[in-house]
Amino acid sequence: MNNQIVFPITDKKFVGELIPQKIPFVMIDKLLSFSESEIISGFTIVDENIFVENNIFQESGLIEHMAQSVALYTGFQYFLKKEQPPVGYIGSIKTVEILRLPKLGENIQTTVHIIQEFMGVTLVEISSKIDNVEIASSQMKTVLASQ
Repeated sequence: MNNQIVFPITDKKFVGELIPQKIPFVMIDKLLSFSESEIISGFTIVDENIFVENNIFQESGLIEHMAQSVALYTGFQYFLKKEQPPVGYIGSIKTVEILRLPKLGENIQTTVHIIQEFMGVTLVEISSKIDNVEIASSQMKTVLASQ
């Protein structure tokens, strides 16, 4: 990429390099926007996805998508610093509410709002939407692995 970053970033290979997960376990394919306090990711549900069952993206996949959106935030920060993105883990999930599951072909847009970051621990609020209608929300804490 050149020095000018233009959003949205829809290059799946580039977006995939920003997170530690690898195919077939990648649950994001777009970086729609980024700021110091928020990131918006995207993901299109495809038949080949390991969490698609009977044309429906399952709960576990949706939660993983939300967690990977947090990883994307950290990975993009490290990309901007020209450093390798670290491995992280879900430290805890305080709440998760799933209102409906995405169907094959639908596009999820997930907003991660950073509440607090301190010493490798990130506390976030997450909202996933399809066509501007919220389908899931969560509050979780992620932790970077020791480096």
